[in-house]
Amino acid sequence: MLNYAVDPALLRPFVPAGTELDFHEGNTYASLIGFQFNKTRLLDRAVPFHQSFEEVNLRFYVRRGTRRGVVFIRELVPKVAVTAIARLAYGENYSCVPMSHKLQSVAGRFLAEYSWGVGAARCTITATTTKEPYLPEQGSLSEFITEHYWGYAIRNGRTVEYQVDHPQWQVREADTAQFSGDGSRFYAADFARLIQEPPDSAFIAEGSAVTVFRGTPISSSQSNAGTI
Repeated sequence: MLNYAVDPALLRPFVPAGTELDFHEGNTYASLIGFQFNKTRLLDRAVPFHQSFEEVNLRFYVRRGTRRGVVFIRELVPKVAVTAIARLAYGENYSCVPMSHKLQSVAGRFLAEYSWGVGAARCTITATTTKEPYLPEQGSLSEFITEHYWGYAIRNGRTVEYQVDHPQWQVREADTAQFSGDGSRFYAADFARLIQEPPDSAFIAEGSAVTVFRGTPISSSQSNAGTI
């Protein structure tokens, strides 16, 4: 999880109707996150050849009343069927690209690496840590980044809200973290420039079982979401 403090003006065109930007200590954040889906099931059914795969997403944080949620600028996966289902069911901005990952632990040093694209378009995020995992304290930045349990997207011009249920994640503060590659091949220019900068914070999360519930429209207003 590479986290960047960002000018709210960059994010506001992407805020779905019915939600507002969520702030932590006066700052808004975008995060570039790589992770694995494992033992994936759709409607309680395992889909052949689609149970384990990587995802990299660029997201930011919103709220609707007391519900704290995320909005995805772009989500990348290596599976065509996952891309199609996510776009249809949730209105999410999924794209299908070749992906790989590496998780490695050597002499107390843990490495997490996710790569996507091929050739000149290949991008990578990497984080390393020697620190022990901990549960984020309430009100901390690590709690803010990891503890958003709702997702918001635009489907057919309407805001869709869906719940994401998981236990609190343990995290490890990263000793090093970086993005490498040409981000402009996958993201609009402002976001490509953002992720080229050193992140303001970075964590490696332990992960857990996760349940994503069906989406429900919350507004008939037209979205003001920008171009990705």
